[in-house]
Amino acid sequence: MTVRLLLADDHPVVRAGLRAVLDAEPDFEIAAEAATAERAVELAAAGGVDVVLMDLQFGAGMHGSEATAAIAARPGAPRVLVLTTYDTDADILAAVEAGASGYLLKDAPPEELAAAVRTAASGQSALAPAIAHRLMDRMRAPGEALSRRELEVLQLVRDGLSNQRISKELFLSQATVKSHLVHIYAKLGVDSRTAAVATATARGLMRR
Repeated sequence: MTVRLLLADDHPVVRAGLRAVLDAEPDFEIAAEAATAERAVELAAAGGVDVVLMDLQFGAGMHGSEATAAIAARPGAPRVLVLTTYDTDADILAAVEAGASGYLLKDAPPEELAAAVRTAASGQSALAPAIAHRLMDRMRAPGEALSRRELEVLQLVRDGLSNQRISKELFLSQATVKSHLVHIYAKLGVDSRTAAVATATARGLMRR
């Protein structure tokens, strides 16, 4: 069976590199390419694609996780394999919760990429070993791991937003935002916004 691929990445050089690697596989066919997440959603909806290789960051516009969710929500949708440079908890959780069938880092060797594509095409989960390890760590110690919402709050804290602005951005009450911050401080063992951001970044929970 031929696996038809859609390459979604805003860098032409990256797409060309992926095409060169994947074209070498006899059972792969590059069906389409997209330079924006929005275009990836359109092409995936048009049909003729089995697996979408999705970057997360596209500059301005839709994020890769948003595009993944839009693609996965449609009946009979192609599988989405996230291929990115980011391995933070925030990025991994966003992609998995959006419906990604796999998560791979761009420094993966060609044989690992090809295997992940075939695994995703077969309907199974294709997680890079390092990503699977991070998710397992979260499952082993759920009381210590920051939730998706807590990570969202902390990312907005890092961006310099006040509690009032965070509440508006996430459609939460200010009391709820404060509650999330209390839980974040307790889980990270810190007592300030600055320390929370620094600790979460150092632990690989958020991008630097």
